[in-house]
Amino acid sequence: MTSPRPPAWTLVSLRPRGGHDGLRRAAAARGGRVLALSPWALEARDDAATRQALEHALQAQALVFTSPAAVRAAAALRPLRSRPDQHWLAVGEGTARALRRAGVAEVAAPARMDSEGLLALPGLRGVASVGLVPAPGGRGLIAAELAGRGVEVRRADVYERVPLPPSATALARLRALRPPACLALSSAEALRVVLEQWPAEAGTLLRRCAVAAASARLAEIAGAAGFAPVAVAASARPAALAATAHTLLAAA
Repeated sequence: MTSPRPPAWTLVSLRPRGGHDGLRRAAAARGGRVLALSPWALEARDDAATRQALEHALQAQALVFTSPAAVRAAAALRPLRSRPDQHWLAVGEGTARALRRAGVAEVAAPARMDSEGLLALPGLRGVASVGLVPAPGGRGLIAAELAGRGVEVRRADVYERVPLPPSATALARLRALRPPACLALSSAEALRVVLEQWPAEAGTLLRRCAVAAASARLAEIAGAAGFAPVAVAASARPAALAATAHTLLAAA
């Protein structure tokens, strides 16, 4: 009996704790493995202030959800139901699917799955109010752009990111990481936490990786942080990030 072949390459994931399975499957489909480095855990909020903020947001003319986690946390607080005069929008297809599962039949998501793509959607044209359901600190571009258009932004932070210090095991695995390796980058905040709050050694080791970025904006951030080479994936989907990483490493 022959032994299974070892993974040919590594995809480094900065997804929240418990959120690496999609990237694991996508990397494995291309002969790779995932090194999971979670800079935070996601915790839903359930208090009177959060419920009040969500109720206010859900009365807006348009609703914007920025992640599946935001959908799940909001749906845990109250049923999500759309009115005929409302537009429901998601920053990506994964979030749109989560909204449909939660009971919202009509959801728009941009082909370009980032803040800029969402802001160009027709559902945000001419509206006076938008309910924004993100993570605390997340998607600042959306709120700023909408406010600049004169739109009332009703923000409801229904979950929070709880920073996680790197475990000794995670640091040991990062030290043992050998090329070819690529970082799947779908969150600027996750990268910032690792580079600024984790030991400096973590950033030094991580910069040995190439980067598959979920958007041109994230690619610029990675390049400015000293990563190279960097390539932009077609979307933030795990399959797209893994495909870009595999192609990038094969060309190195």
